[in-house]
Amino acid sequence: MSDLPTPRGRLTPQRSLSDLTWLRVGGPADWLFQPADTDDLADFLEALDPGIAVFPMGVGSNLIVRDGGLRAVVIRLGRGFNGISVQGKRVTAGAAALDAHVARKAAEAGVDLTFLRTIPGSIGGAVRMNAGCYGSYVADHFVEARVILRNGQQATLTAEDLRFAYRETAFPEGAVLVEAVFEGPEGDPQALAARMEDQLARRDASQPTKDRSAGSTFRNPAGFSSTGRADDVHDLKAWKLIDDAGLRGARRGGAQMSEKHSNFLINAGGASAADLEGLGEDVRKKVYEMSGIELKWEIMRVGDP
Repeated sequence: MSDLPTPRGRLTPQRSLSDLTWLRVGGPADWLFQPADTDDLADFLEALDPGIAVFPMGVGSNLIVRDGGLRAVVIRLGRGFNGISVQGKRVTAGAAALDAHVARKAAEAGVDLTFLRTIPGSIGGAVRMNAGCYGSYVADHFVEARVILRNGQQATLTAEDLRFAYRETAFPEGAVLVEAVFEGPEGDPQALAARMEDQLARRDASQPTKDRSAGSTFRNPAGFSSTGRADDVHDLKAWKLIDDAGLRGARRGGAQMSEKHSNFLINAGGASAADLEGLGEDVRKKVYEMSGIELKWEIMRVGDP
C-alpha cells in the first residue's frame, strides 16, 4: 500500500474491527483513522491517494465486517464529533453523537425527536440509512448535513441531494458525514421523556436488547418500519415472513435468529462473520421458497470473506 498522509489524529495499521461492531466479528482494516477534528479529516482525505478506498464507520451497530477484513482506510469519528446543540426547534448533532443522546438532549429542550431514542447507533449512520421508528424517519426531520467529500472538500447536503428512501440515501461515495441539522415539533419536556420511557419499555419487551445483535436484519418488504400502532398490518413484515418459514431460533454455527424477535440475527457465542451472513442467506433462501418474497438485507456487510 502506498504511503499514507500523516494526520494529527490516530492512524493504526491492521486494526481488528471485531471489537468495534455490536456483533463482535470481523477481520482487520488495512488502516483505522480517528481524526482529531474536521480540518484533520479534510486534510487527510485531500492528501490520500484517490485509489485507496475509504469506509466511514459509526459505532458498528448495523454492520457485519467479514472475517477477511477491509482493504480500506476505515474512518471512525470520536470525541470532537459528538456535540449536540439546540436552538429553537433546530437540533445540530455531530455524526458521532448517539441517536439516543440526541433524542434526550432535544427532549430536555422541548423539541420532539423522540423517534431516535430507541434507534441503535450514531447520527452519521442514522442519516445515511434514513433510520426510522414508530412511523417517523430521519427524512421527516432532516434539514441539512455537513460532509467532507472524498477529495477533502467540505459540502452541505440537503434532502434533495440525499434523496431519502426507505433505509437508503444517495450518499456520495467515500464522503464522511460530520454533522447534521434536524428540526422537530415543540413538546413538553416531561411528556417527551415519558414517551421515550414507554418506547424503551416496548422495545425491551419485544427485542433481544441484551444479546449481541445489529438491530433489524432485513428490511420490511412493506417498505416501512414498524409504526407501533395497534392496527399495523404484519403480512409484509420481515419477522412475520421469517416466522412463517419456521426460522425463529434457526442456527448456524454461533449465529442464531433470535427466539425473542425473529428478524434479529444474534451472535449467540463464538459466531464468525461467515456464520452470521450464511445464516442470513439461509433465511433469505427459505423465505423466498415459501413466500416468493426476496428479503433485502438491512445490515450492511463489508469486506473480504
